[in-house]
Amino acid sequence: MSDRIGADFTGVESTMLITLYLRALETRSARPVLNDPYAVDLVERLDVDFARLLPRGASGNRYTVAVRGRRLDDWAADFLRRHPDAVVLHLGCGLDSRAFRLGPPPGAAWYDVDLPDVIALRRRLYDRRPEGYTTVGASVTDPDWLAEVPAGRPALVVAEGLLMYLTESDIRRLLDALADRFPSGELLFDGFAPWVVGLTRRLAPVLDRRGLPHYRTATADGSVLTRWNPRFRRLAADPLLDGLVLVSERGPRTTYRLLNAVPGFRGFYRLCRFAF
Repeated sequence: MSDRIGADFTGVESTMLITLYLRALETRSARPVLNDPYAVDLVERLDVDFARLLPRGASGNRYTVAVRGRRLDDWAADFLRRHPDAVVLHLGCGLDSRAFRLGPPPGAAWYDVDLPDVIALRRRLYDRRPEGYTTVGASVTDPDWLAEVPAGRPALVVAEGLLMYLTESDIRRLLDALADRFPSGELLFDGFAPWVVGLTRRLAPVLDRRGLPHYRTATADGSVLTRWNPRFRRLAADPLLDGLVLVSERGPRTTYRLLNAVPGFRGFYRLCRFAF
């Protein structure tokens, strides 16, 4: 269709198109873990060959994306119920619709932050501008963008599918900047075990040829964050495999239960919630 919008991204930015497509696939299923009608709408409006973009056999990753999104949504909603005047920073937001799915309280200030070309595309696709909602086109590793955000209020920071792509020094600077800027808050993120990060590094040549990024930093149980900055305190570090029991399809659910029973494998990927 001639009125479809192009989105030609590679590297880390291309992952936002993959996760968008997976959220749409899950939403179209009979009993979705995560219901994201915005993803379905965007997939139909974008001029992207999603089938080509998605690695072969990777459509099953929709369960992982859906469980991760739902858990972070639940944690975010819980924080906003307790802090309706919070500042929300959705870092590396891509094309995610969390700000619209959750419908934050009127007193909250929500900031979707990503690279300038990603934010430019977001503004074309999401023409809705609810009160208190702002987009920021900047790298999350550049602390200067935080000057646009009001301080003195509790902060909810969501870093979904982000920290594993940053270097340790980038994460340390980000943690310091957040803890210095806000009096208190929570950080929600996902992280992989060191062996997973090491594997993607070894696969880097293959990933590079496909225009896909590899992981840089392991934060599986979040304990490294406390070592890097003692102002951060772990509230939860839940194995994502535990949440996959929510999947309605019997075959995948059985597979995940078997994987969960493998010693040393259950915690390879975790969803983390920290207070600061």
